Amino acid sequence: TYMAFKRFQDFLSNLVSRQRRIFVGSDEETVDGLLVKLMGTVGEVSGIVTARQLLDQYSVMNSDEKLRFFKHLENDFNADRDMVRQAFKRYDEDPSSTNLNQLSKMSEPRRQELLRRLNSTPDATHDLVEMRTDLLKCLTANENLKSVDEDFIRLFTSWFGRGFLVLQTIDWYTSAAILDRIIRYEAVHEIKDWDDLRSRIDPPNRRCFAFFHPALRDEPLIFVEVALSTKVPSSIASILKTDIPDEQDNVDYTTATFYGISNCQPGLKNISFGNFLIKQVVQELQVEFPSIKTFVTLSPIY
Repeated sequence: TYMAFKRFQDFLSNLVSRQRRIFVGSDEETVDGLLVKLMGTVGEVSGIVTARQLLDQYSVMNSDEKLRFFKHLENDFNADRDMVRQAFKRYDEDPSSTNLNQLSKMSEPRRQELLRRLNSTPDATHDLVEMRTDLLKCLTANENLKSVDEDFIRLFTSWFGRGFLVLQTIDWYTSAAILDRIIRYEAVHEIKDWDDLRSRIDPPNRRCFAFFHPALRDEPLIFVEVALSTKVPSSIASILKTDIPDEQDNVDYTTATFYGISNCQPGLKNISFGNFLIKQVVQELQVEFPSIKTFVTLSPIY
């Protein structure tokens, strides 16, 4: 469960804090040194401590230093050419499943394993999502970093697969921290203030649902706002008006309108959540309101 995962993360965080005092010397290690250390043969605890050191050092880099870091990943953390050639030769001579798997393994860039090792330390997933946000900014002027971005996408697609996503209903009793993020992350129809937010999630004919991931605490990945009615709304303005009268809980709604879908994490760009979210929300609404037969959208996905 989520709480069990959180307790384990807290335990691991405390362990890393204690062990850092043992593993870290008086002189701060360089990023290059930490990269070599992390990719070498290290014990499990030493590995997660080294990963945390590396992520901490990355977090205080300036934009030029981050660009050099990504270029280092692109230039020096590719697959070993000789190993790929040897694996291809074996497969070419004997195209068995075993040799194909070996060729696939040898063809994987070393930076994918680096990202996996970085992700072994507590709260690393959040840091890596932020790291990709930086990478996307660098990509605009450095197209040769696209291969590095493709490795992030490949791993994030696995780490944020549908089986790991948790659907939550966002209402007026949701924690203030999450509600504040909903206001800030709304990318379709601006939420002006807390009263505006309440008009979207508190009335009986309003619903808001969000996907969360256990590794990103209190951080929604994507959320959708829904208006319930007895007919298809004529305009988005009729939905967004804040003077919505309270309706009775026993109204037989027939229509659910998805009027705002917002992706919350720039670092998860091109990782698909929207279709999964809409499909599950439709199921949730059909259970709560069997009378709803019509589902429409008045808004694009951002």
